[in-house]
Amino acid sequence: MDDILVINSGSSSLKFALFGRGAAVSLGDFKVRYQGHFSGLGGHQAHLVVRDGAGQTLRDELLAGDGKHWGHPEALEELLEWMEARPESGGIGAIGHRVVHGGRDYRAPVLLQPAILEALEALIPLAPLHQPHGLAPVRTLAQLRPDVPQVACFDTAYHATHKAVAQTFALPRQLTEAGLIRYGFHGLSYDYISRCLPDHLGTKATGRVVAAHLGNGASLCAMQDGVSVASTMGFTALDGLPMGTRCGTIDPGVVLHLMTQDGMTSDQISDLLYKQSGLLGVSGISADMRDLLDSTDPAAAEAVALFCYRTFREIASLAAALGGLDHLVFTAGIGEHAAPVRSMVCQGCEWLGVHIDEVRNARGEVRISTDDSPVGVWVIPTDEERMIAWHTARCVAGLGT
Repeated sequence: MDDILVINSGSSSLKFALFGRGAAVSLGDFKVRYQGHFSGLGGHQAHLVVRDGAGQTLRDELLAGDGKHWGHPEALEELLEWMEARPESGGIGAIGHRVVHGGRDYRAPVLLQPAILEALEALIPLAPLHQPHGLAPVRTLAQLRPDVPQVACFDTAYHATHKAVAQTFALPRQLTEAGLIRYGFHGLSYDYISRCLPDHLGTKATGRVVAAHLGNGASLCAMQDGVSVASTMGFTALDGLPMGTRCGTIDPGVVLHLMTQDGMTSDQISDLLYKQSGLLGVSGISADMRDLLDSTDPAAAEAVALFCYRTFREIASLAAALGGLDHLVFTAGIGEHAAPVRSMVCQGCEWLGVHIDEVRNARGEVRISTDDSPVGVWVIPTDEERMIAWHTARCVAGLGT
């Protein structure tokens, strides 16, 4: 069977992965042929890195020459031509895209048609920093490979199971009916984790789980028997935990103060909250947790402490929504690799029955809780690209999710 190309597009970057699906049925059956990224898009040169399924670098080069503009369309054309020229190429049978926002109407992956694409573009005001970049490659690829089906996989879809009480802001009802609700994000990551839990926990995978997607973007999700019931992110991906450069939850009065007292415009406030805050803003050093953990600057320690405090405080909130806690799962860049952060977060959750084995934690083992811990604590790598490939294959085949 033909391969599946997965695209995750940003403002100046484009991540990709090509999966060979064969007779794939389960997530693990999808094999990575190539994966990599373009960076620095939008100018006259771009950086391309491609690795094979074993992690060997196949290309690591600067693309430039003759004043050519290297935007997303040029990157996609370069990628397709290179992949299809490979002798082991099985041909691209479908393309799956990470699309941040599906709004209220799109609660599952969908085969893209012109009318659906227009409906998704109408949601750009709900995610102005992400939605345009996620959708732009769809139109480009429709021109480059018009016969290849394309599928949108949404970061909001996994949270569509939330009850109204978990979605509703205390705003006038007409605003709620207009779509101002808590959507939740990082759904593709949480979807993947929920489907992997039985591999690690067996029959114990059912129950009350809080998954912590901790990376440059960070959030928590409460799952009951694999189904999302609450999330720390809300109407936008700005809400909830502090992140690399995003502030997380903030008193709306702060925004009003910045507008009325400091005279800041909406664009200036957006830039402040999305790009100048979080770990970077508090530390004044870096948005990268690795840099902060390596630093001896007290401001770096303050940023790390705030991140961990907000995380274990929100874990308690989600445990309340679940009526207890059976398992805590760490995933994404910080969650998978920052043992000191996991330790600090778990210390703040000891009263919930979370007890970690510091040796297991330092080694980065899959289970880092003690044998007698009432709450199991796990480190499980996420794989959003594989989740997109799986959904894309099923969507094109007309199967459910």
